[in-house]
Amino acid sequence: MPRHQIKADVLIIGGGASGMMAAVAASRAGAKVILLEKNRQLGNKLRITGGGRCNISNAEPNQRELLSNYGNAKKALYSPYSRFGVQDSLLFFKEIGIDTKTEAKQRVFPVSERASDVANALVSAMERSGVVVHKNSSVDQVKTSNSKIDFVSTHGADYSAGNYILATGGTSRPDTGSTGDGFAWLKTMGHSVNAPTPDITPLAVEESFITKNAGTKITRASISFFVDGQKSKVVVSGDILLTHFGISGPAVLNTARNIGGLLKQGRVVASLDSAPGTDTSEIDATLIKLFEQNPKKQLNSILPLVAPSGFASVLRHSLAGKVDCDVKTSEVSKFTRQTVVDHLKELKFTITGLMGLEKAVVADGGVDLAEIDTKTMRSKVVSNLYVTGDLLHINRPSGGFSLQLCWTTGHLAGLNAAKNIAVV
Repeated sequence: MPRHQIKADVLIIGGGASGMMAAVAASRAGAKVILLEKNRQLGNKLRITGGGRCNISNAEPNQRELLSNYGNAKKALYSPYSRFGVQDSLLFFKEIGIDTKTEAKQRVFPVSERASDVANALVSAMERSGVVVHKNSSVDQVKTSNSKIDFVSTHGADYSAGNYILATGGTSRPDTGSTGDGFAWLKTMGHSVNAPTPDITPLAVEESFITKNAGTKITRASISFFVDGQKSKVVVSGDILLTHFGISGPAVLNTARNIGGLLKQGRVVASLDSAPGTDTSEIDATLIKLFEQNPKKQLNSILPLVAPSGFASVLRHSLAGKVDCDVKTSEVSKFTRQTVVDHLKELKFTITGLMGLEKAVVADGGVDLAEIDTKTMRSKVVSNLYVTGDLLHINRPSGGFSLQLCWTTGHLAGLNAAKNIAVV
C-alpha cells in the first residue's frame, strides 16, 4: 500500500516555544506551513516553565549586557537579536493577547502568571494564520541527499517541503518530549553536535533535614560552598527553595555548572546563612532577650521568632540530636544557644550531585553556532534546514534568557524559511 504523501512550503518538526513561533512567522510571510508534534499537546515544556508562571523574556535594556548572559555565543547573537529582539517579542505577544509585566532582575512574566496562557495564545495565533498542525506525529526518519533534506517520514506519511525547521528542543525535561531526537538527526545530516549536560538544574543533598522540609522557601539567603573543607569562590545569594531531593531556586539553578566543577574536585559541603547582613553577636543578643522575656517557654517555640519565615522547621530538624529543643528557655545553656546561632548562620549540608537532565531547566549541547547562519538560522551544512532554540549550543542562566532565545531564533527561522523557498 503506497504511503501518504504530504507537501508543504515549510515543514516544522517540534511544537514547542521556538517551533510555534517559527510556524506563525512562516505562515504570516505567506508560506504553507505544516507543524509536526509527537505529543498530544503543543508546548508541553512551555506550559511548566518558570514554575508554571512562564518567565517569557528578560527586559534588560542594554543589548550588550543582555547578550553577555549567553557566554561565548554573545557575538553571534548580536545580529539575530537586532533583527527580532526582546521588544519585538513583547509586541508580538501583546498582539496575540498576552500582556506582560517586568519584575526583579528584569524578568518578564505574563500578567496572568500562567504559562498555559502563553502556550494557548501561540496555538491560537497558529490557527488564525493557517498553520496545519499534526499532533501525535513522531518523526521516524529524516531523509537527506546532496546536502538537502528530501523528505521526513512519520508512521503514517512522508512529508516533503521547500524548507524544514528543526525545533525539537534539547534534552532537559525529557518527560515533556525533549528527548534529544533532533541531536541524532543533526549528526546524521553532517552537523557536529556537542553532547548535552545539565546546565540549569537543582542540586541533590544528602541530609534529611533539607529534604524533609520540601516546599520551604528561605528568602534572601546566602550559600557558600566548600571542597574538602576549603572554601571555594562559589557563593550564591537569593531565595532558596528546599525540595524532596535537595535545593533549588534561581540562584541555585544558575550556579549548577560551577557546582558540577566543584564536585569533580572532591566532597562538596554547602554552608547556608539564613540571615546575611546580621552578625552572630546580634542573633545571640536577640536570643538572650527572647529567653528572658519567655522563661517558661520551650526552645522549640522560640525558634520561629528568631528564624526566617519557614526556616524554623529546618532548624528544628537540623538541631535534632545535637541539643534538646524541648528544654525551657530559662535552662538553655550557652552551648545550646551558640549551636542555634551557628545553625542560623552556617547550616552545613552535603551536596551529592546535580539532579540531571530529568530536572534541568536548560541543558547545553547542540549545534555549534559556527555551523549556523545566525542572521537567518539556516544551516551551513544542509541547505534547506533551519535550526532553533535548545538545539543550538548556547549556555545561558535562568531569568527569561532561554525563552527569548526561542522567540528570536524561531521567528528568524520561520521568516527566512518562508522567504527563501524559491531560491533553495
